[in-house]
Amino acid sequence: MVTKSPLPHNPVTALRDPNWKMAMDDKFDALIKNKTWELVPRPPNMNVIRSMWIFTHKEKSNGDFERLKSRLVGDGKTQQVGIDCGETFSPVVKPATIRTVLSISLSKKWPIHQLDVKNAFLHGELKETVYMHQPLGFRDLTHPDYVCLLRKSLYGLKQAPRAWYKRFADYVSSLGFSNNRSDNSLFIYKKGSDMAYMLLYVDDIIFTASSDSLRCSIMALLASEFAMKDLGPLNYLLGIRVTRHKDGMFLSQRMYAEEIIDRAGMSSCKGTSTPVDTKPKVSGSSGAPYDDPNHYRSLAGDLQYLSFTRLDISCAVQQVCLHMHAPRQVHMHALKRIIRYIQGTLDYCLHLYPSSVTDLLSYTDADWGGCPDTRRSTFGYCVFLGDNLISWSSKRQPTLSRSSAEAEYGGFANVVSESCWLRNLLLELHCPIHKATMVYCDNVSAIYLLGNPVQHQRTKYIDMDIHFVRDKVARG
Repeated sequence: MVTKSPLPHNPVTALRDPNWKMAMDDKFDALIKNKTWELVPRPPNMNVIRSMWIFTHKEKSNGDFERLKSRLVGDGKTQQVGIDCGETFSPVVKPATIRTVLSISLSKKWPIHQLDVKNAFLHGELKETVYMHQPLGFRDLTHPDYVCLLRKSLYGLKQAPRAWYKRFADYVSSLGFSNNRSDNSLFIYKKGSDMAYMLLYVDDIIFTASSDSLRCSIMALLASEFAMKDLGPLNYLLGIRVTRHKDGMFLSQRMYAEEIIDRAGMSSCKGTSTPVDTKPKVSGSSGAPYDDPNHYRSLAGDLQYLSFTRLDISCAVQQVCLHMHAPRQVHMHALKRIIRYIQGTLDYCLHLYPSSVTDLLSYTDADWGGCPDTRRSTFGYCVFLGDNLISWSSKRQPTLSRSSAEAEYGGFANVVSESCWLRNLLLELHCPIHKATMVYCDNVSAIYLLGNPVQHQRTKYIDMDIHFVRDKVARG
């Protein structure tokens, strides 16, 4: 049994530890078996990237130690665009797509499984010529000066996610899956009454099918092509615990929230009932600069990911993220207020229900000139599929609004755009919405503009938004 050895500071330290040495040997043997590279003499005047070892502790969904994990990566920072790398792409499915597919699967009572691809990036084929130094501790004794000519993609390379995505997409297409146009990381299978959805988030896959027999047959085909492990019914993905029950599904990030609180050094803080106070929004130039900007940015980024299941902090997090370029003490106080709120609401999570997929309902609102520095407005929206909340956003508008109607209409145009995207997504998922989508807005002037073809002086600055929304309303 492998014990939890401390994380090594460098590969030399790891090689002296038998447990870490075993993990490194296993990884190196897998790379050689995969024919990831071939040793060649170092060519003159060619860029050769570094090879590095990364060490982590793999943990189970409950936080218990599972195994030691080592990974050989290439230093993509030294790659040169147009020479040893080209376009990049990260196969990350959109959060709204995940929530939509889970909602549909619950409503149809389909089994939802989680798959894990071992060494996913190593399956990608490289088109560019990339040279890498031999890994430390595993240099060839007969040719110590040779370099690795990469044949397969490797973690750390700029083009590795794109190469893996292309390899995966090409294979599932041969099985009968079609690539979704609304979200390229969603793959759809339909043959007669058989249907399946596959969501790709780098090397993690959510897979749901209309029957167990179809699920097992497709998973067997995937396992024959890739080193893949069936993790069983979906219960933990991307730091989100999924709890299935007879009335639906809970999506909780409690463990991740506790890690944020711990990283902020606020484990013993008292909770608060709201994520923001009643004072006006803080200016970007008030107060003294915060002495550790990187710490502020790290916590703000963590809170952004926490909003995957926590709509209640979305607006507050958006406000603190506006000051990531130059955080001040007052901004850190606002960020800590959010963390105190999280401390008091650790049990909050997103609940999805088996619900009708025939109704799409949207809400939007905006404040007018709320930003004290730029006087730009902040808009927000949320979209429901049946009883399930599947999409939300809070964002500062890019331009200045000269009236409250302009501010509301800008938010109106954004929620209409999101609703149209979701309707197209549902159409490709073979769950079309036949009814018109209701959009609720609390500004009478903005609503009147929808049916008034006359252009006013006050509307010429939002002319494109008006025409876009009117066109969608006219088409139903």
